[in-house]
Amino acid sequence: MSPAKAQVLQVPGPEGEREVRVSSPDRVLWPQEGITKLDLAQYVVDVAEPFLRANGDRPVALQRFPTGIDGEEFFSKNPPRGVPDYTRTTMCTYPSGRRHPQLVIDEIASAVWMVQMNTITFHPWPMRADDNDRPDEVRIDLDPQPGRGFADAVEAALLLREVMTDVGLTPWVKTSGNRGVHVYARIERDREILDVRHGVIGIARELERRDPDLVTTAWWKEERGERVFVDFNQMSRDRTIAGAYSPRPRPGAPVSMPVSWDRLRDVAPGDFTVRTVPGIVADEGDAWAGADDAAGSIDGAMALWDKDVQERGLGELSFPPDYPKMPGEPPRVQPSKKVAKHWDESGNRVEK
Repeated sequence: MSPAKAQVLQVPGPEGEREVRVSSPDRVLWPQEGITKLDLAQYVVDVAEPFLRANGDRPVALQRFPTGIDGEEFFSKNPPRGVPDYTRTTMCTYPSGRRHPQLVIDEIASAVWMVQMNTITFHPWPMRADDNDRPDEVRIDLDPQPGRGFADAVEAALLLREVMTDVGLTPWVKTSGNRGVHVYARIERDREILDVRHGVIGIARELERRDPDLVTTAWWKEERGERVFVDFNQMSRDRTIAGAYSPRPRPGAPVSMPVSWDRLRDVAPGDFTVRTVPGIVADEGDAWAGADDAAGSIDGAMALWDKDVQERGLGELSFPPDYPKMPGEPPRVQPSKKVAKHWDESGNRVEK
């Protein structure tokens, strides 16, 4: 059977409709569900308003699947060829010091074109495009380890809400589209990324103190046990998680879905899919509609970090493994592989 002809979608935009060509519209991206590339493009159009509010005006990386979720995948950070003239870029600097442009979504036609380029998951930065050194939001990924599940991540999120509220932030929550939960808060753009990361570490450690049996900040998997990992490294430069309303490349075509706090205990990740979310948004609106008007100061979180450093002797935590060695970072050696005689009581390597 010959492939279906390309289809042209009429996509609403700020200056009227744009025509966006979708080639191979019948390509099946989620085989079990029969969801096609054209279905995904239409989904993005259907959730345009909340999608843009959450993901627009940010550098964005694309998680692309040329033959569907069961095939090859790759991340695009450099813009692909053929970027339409209505899609802008912004220059980004990476931990290695390398610089190159990344795409920015200003209107939903850009996101539809990204679907045309076989994008399934959108990974926006926690910064705005005009200054990607200073975050405008905090992101914390609650990742259940083996032996824990979504319900445990929910309980961790509810406790995290208390911690973040205590330091002057207004938290918002969404499902990850898998087993975890993501908690966000808009912040004032007055701190660089490393400062904000330290504030998040302060929050994470306070959360761990409040319920050490439920959550952990341990970077090494062998030390986490059956707990929910508080992934502080999502607030490191060039680290991203699936954006709000972004589909995920998993069976069922799940979506990373914003929900209200009072409904969090009642939902399940499978409730929110490419097929169900447009109807939910149409009926209930955007659970994050007020987020942009609720920016708080990171100072309270930074105070937690400062207290940990000054009174508890706690310091830097591990950075992502592809980072250059960072000042004050703990040794990058798996704890079970340390040879005791080569390390002092503070965890520093002793040269022999």
